Amino acid sequence: MIIKKHIPNIITLLNLFCGCIALVFAFNQDFEMAFYFVCLGIFLDFFDGFFARLFKVSSPLGLQLDSLADMVTSGVVPGLVMFQMMIDHSSIAPVGHLQLFPYLGFLIALGSCYRLANFNIDTRQTDSFIGLPTPANALFILSLPLVLKYTDSLFIVEILTNQWVLLVIALLSAYILNAEIPLFSLKIKKFNFKDNVLQIVFLICSLLLLIFLQYLGIPLVILFYVLLSVVHNKMLKK
Repeated sequence: MIIKKHIPNIITLLNLFCGCIALVFAFNQDFEMAFYFVCLGIFLDFFDGFFARLFKVSSPLGLQLDSLADMVTSGVVPGLVMFQMMIDHSSIAPVGHLQLFPYLGFLIALGSCYRLANFNIDTRQTDSFIGLPTPANALFILSLPLVLKYTDSLFIVEILTNQWVLLVIALLSAYILNAEIPLFSLKIKKFNFKDNVLQIVFLICSLLLLIFLQYLGIPLVILFYVLLSVVHNKMLKK
């Protein structure tokens, strides 16, 4: 029983370890490896909660560890990636020896920190989310340099190499993390089609986007999730 108690926390620390490795790759502008290690960290982040519930060993310590690990993997890493992209594509003259503009990319890390702290005390987010979860936001941001690397579209290249577009993305990212926008849960509670139409439609569309568009499909899936949630919320109010 003592071993079971520590398994979820060990998985959480492995998530943090993946985030640390991703940071090293992001510093070296190896965005693809950073993306893969963040994906692995997010995968582990799902299973720490799963095993905590399975073994019935959920604890306040586990909750805090989870947020601290997510802060690195899904907060600092995407902030650093945006910082690196803004360094590469900034045309603003430095102040002295310091290029200040790219540091605005870390607004993503600040928005992630606020969201993770708020999530721990917000009792409304037990079964669904209010604002974009940090792992989803991290995947969105980390996919951008990969879209830029593998795209053949000059339009996409012009968009993702524009310093002002990157700044807008960073600002919107920090906002959507903490916006009062309810997002539908992806959890399937009842095994019937009627109660899971929204989730099934989303999963099918997401799969098609990822198959046909590959890296470009990742940010589109995240945007689709937010838009579908907004439409769903408006339909519920009618």
